[in-house]
Amino acid sequence: MTRAKTTTASTGKVTKRSTKSTGSTGTKKVSPYNKFMKNNLAQFKKDNPTLSHKDAFAGVAALWKNAKENPKNQAKHSSSSAATMASTDRRPIKTMRESAFASLGVQAYPRYKHIPDRPIFSPQQIHERWDAELADGAKDESALVVVQGRIRSKRESSKKLVFYDIEQDGGRHVVQAVVSEKRCTDPTHSTISFSDSNRILLAGDIVRITGFVGKTRIGETSVFASRTPELLAPCLHTIPTRSGLVDTQKRFRNRHLDLLVNPHARRALETRAHVLRYLRRFLDSRGFIEVETPVLSASVGGAAAQPFITQSVALGQDTPLFLRIAPELYLKQLVVGGLDRVYELGKQFRNEGIDADHNPEFTTCEFYQAYATMDDLMSTTEDILRGMCHEVTGSMAVHVDDGGQSISIDFGPSFQRIHVTDKLYELIPELPQDLDGPGVLAELLSIASRRGIATPRPHTVPRLLDRLIGQLIEPLCQQPTFLVGHPAIMSPLSKEADASKQTAARFELFVNGRELVNAYEELNDPNEQRRKFAAQARERNDQGDDEVPAPDAAFCDALEFGLPPTGGWGMGVDRVIGLLAGARHLRETVAFSLLKPST
Repeated sequence: MTRAKTTTASTGKVTKRSTKSTGSTGTKKVSPYNKFMKNNLAQFKKDNPTLSHKDAFAGVAALWKNAKENPKNQAKHSSSSAATMASTDRRPIKTMRESAFASLGVQAYPRYKHIPDRPIFSPQQIHERWDAELADGAKDESALVVVQGRIRSKRESSKKLVFYDIEQDGGRHVVQAVVSEKRCTDPTHSTISFSDSNRILLAGDIVRITGFVGKTRIGETSVFASRTPELLAPCLHTIPTRSGLVDTQKRFRNRHLDLLVNPHARRALETRAHVLRYLRRFLDSRGFIEVETPVLSASVGGAAAQPFITQSVALGQDTPLFLRIAPELYLKQLVVGGLDRVYELGKQFRNEGIDADHNPEFTTCEFYQAYATMDDLMSTTEDILRGMCHEVTGSMAVHVDDGGQSISIDFGPSFQRIHVTDKLYELIPELPQDLDGPGVLAELLSIASRRGIATPRPHTVPRLLDRLIGQLIEPLCQQPTFLVGHPAIMSPLSKEADASKQTAARFELFVNGRELVNAYEELNDPNEQRRKFAAQARERNDQGDDEVPAPDAAFCDALEFGLPPTGGWGMGVDRVIGLLAGARHLRETVAFSLLKPST
């Protein structure tokens, strides 16, 4: 590759770039080695600020040698962000550090042992205990402590004085460690020199510092080391704390780095823990019993969704097994069995697409309460969301980003209500009066077409009604809003709300246009349940709706033993977490999200 000649603006003279000329073109050729060193040295020094110029130069030279001896490495390491950042790291830091450990006889991964008579303090505990107690420059040599954690930064004042910032809890709590040769007087602790023991440590390493607590002259509470730092586990790659980690694929394929670099990633997981604890505490306090129902089953039901299908070696290939799409039918059978208040927090699995609001693996909370009405469930819903919002955020309101505009969602007032059927007739005057009658499917398709609403196949009346509601009514639900009075044909597991049997005793809670809760008074008539299952089977067989589950005869048989009037309630936990954490995508709310395999 040739580099064009450059001239100065004032003289037009050619600046010196190389000693070799390419001939008649008048350009100067730069050797591949010089070009490689020029292009990589500055970045290498930026990524490894603790290395001297000599060490950084040697590191890039080793990288050149490795690339020259293994030309396939460059193509391999220039792959897309689908690979892990460790596997695509072309810098020789790992090799250099491992060689240094071996030459100095350092155990990079020692067995962890406690130090006798040395209490362990976290950085947070050190600040809480001594920040107010010590004056600037004072030292309490009787306060012998051990602090351990990850090196956030390293600053060398001289060969005999080094400062480390030690962090725990993902960097939320940090304490400075002052390591000077004159104070590290324990000769039995280390077999290498003071200089070597500090030279081998870099930012990212996990270390232990033993010493006493004091304050520097400028008033920073610190641990003054009485022995050289102990390496507990090295970090063999640079953590991108300066350059940042914003690329979505890199973040979620390197979740450990995402959590180290991006504080909002950790906050989302902490919000998740708060929400799960709150739900359990709330329901436990109201007399509910937490249960676990099968995740793997020979039948599937409780929702309309495509299941994941697998097989069992024990049961044979002729017996398909399904990952559950909902725990509903099992939980209602427990109510039949005398458990009047039950709930389950757990994973559901639906073989569907992935977007900001949907994930094939997700968490729900479902509870079933005997002798509860729809009004009882709505009151409970308001109590749960208000209490949860206040506990997690400290306020009754949360702020969400809606297309660059910040909107406040207030859970304090009573939630709004929209009667779905009435609203549909208001917005669509030509909507058929009998939504379960003949010819309704064609009319709904025509209505959707005239309004420019897409209608993906398969075409069924419940699907088309759901599509109309999603396009016309759900966007109206910015603040917490109960959608009530759904057409009965959309709710095969719900009782009807009136004598006409046109609307269901059901509600959904929408916030910021997203469904968070679905609840209804459970249908407990076994004959009516069989009739509705049969109608669903026709949708599956005649209209090709594979998401409709097959009728569950065992569940209908259980209803014959008497299901008390029961209220059923389900929450999409991941969506609630995303709302409270300010996350735009569900993948932010889980520790590890499902990603396409690396190529």
